[in-house]
Amino acid sequence: MSSTRIDADTLRRLPKAVLHDHLDGGLRPATVVELAAAVGHTLPTTDPDELAAWYFDAANSGDLVRYIATFEHTLAVMQNREGLLRTAEEYVLDLAADGVVYGEVRYAPELNTNGELTLAEVVETVQEGLAAGMAKAAAAGTPVQVRTLLCGMRMFDRVAEAADLAVAFRDAGVVGFDIAGAEDGFPPADHLAAFEHLRRESVPFTIHAGEAHGLPSIHQALQVCGAQRIGHGVRITEDIVDGKLGRLAGWVRDRRIALEMCPTSNLQTGAATSIAEHPITALKDLGFRVTLNTDNRLVSGTTMTREMSLLVEEAGWTIEDLRTVTVNALKSAFIPYDERKALIEDVVLPGYASAL
Repeated sequence: MSSTRIDADTLRRLPKAVLHDHLDGGLRPATVVELAAAVGHTLPTTDPDELAAWYFDAANSGDLVRYIATFEHTLAVMQNREGLLRTAEEYVLDLAADGVVYGEVRYAPELNTNGELTLAEVVETVQEGLAAGMAKAAAAGTPVQVRTLLCGMRMFDRVAEAADLAVAFRDAGVVGFDIAGAEDGFPPADHLAAFEHLRRESVPFTIHAGEAHGLPSIHQALQVCGAQRIGHGVRITEDIVDGKLGRLAGWVRDRRIALEMCPTSNLQTGAATSIAEHPITALKDLGFRVTLNTDNRLVSGTTMTREMSLLVEEAGWTIEDLRTVTVNALKSAFIPYDERKALIEDVVLPGYASAL
């Protein structure tokens, strides 16, 4: 099937997997409005459509710091049990409606403790909401498995606490760890003790790197901290000249280290110039294990279906390319091998075969 013949309904129905998606960046606009009214938080607008447009416009600044600042309003409504339960449940239902069959959602519990909830209570509440969403999605005939990555904020001092939480909840739906926040000026090696603790406890982790900062951040994430995946990683291309891979790029490709790439988000933060020229296509063609992700669905005004559509329309991707990145994601998911294998063989491959 050629890229020009992949219609919107087919794209929506294709089974998808997302590894890089932030809970506090994917709320429904109407939910933000309702929860904000309940807690007395002032929004830029109380019209859901206008709020969605405000987020998209604010995020299209080409500035990662300003992009991150848009989270003020979503986080404001995620400080109590009601807000966390609702946003987590709706998160799952929105993935299911988008054709996602496996997702890893990430968030930083420390950002949800401005109310009365402790760090552990935040995690417990989010897991409860995710479970409710998965039950409803399964009952509706659109089952989706959603697992959790806990984040530490790299510019603050609670990363070790977040790592301890990931260890404590690893048998309760939490499958890994990440550090998030402003990348430039806050190198991953600053939190080496936390990553060493996770390795000792056999908890896998990914690290945001190679987006706002270049090759040194990717090198630290992999060779110093020991990350199993890289969040974004678009600037690995700085180690590729005329198709020839440098030592770091070769390490990433040859050891099948997944790159969690987020095209629309990368355009918004200035890490890429266009969908057509986004590094995901060149890296895919060079044999890197690239994966396709949304990053923040509200902030970027996107879905997995939209990300796929953009690559089809603007970068010439085929349905086979979409299948490749979906299988890539599941191969690098932080769940046991047999579960990954079953999703690929029983869900993803049949779903794409039916579309060809």
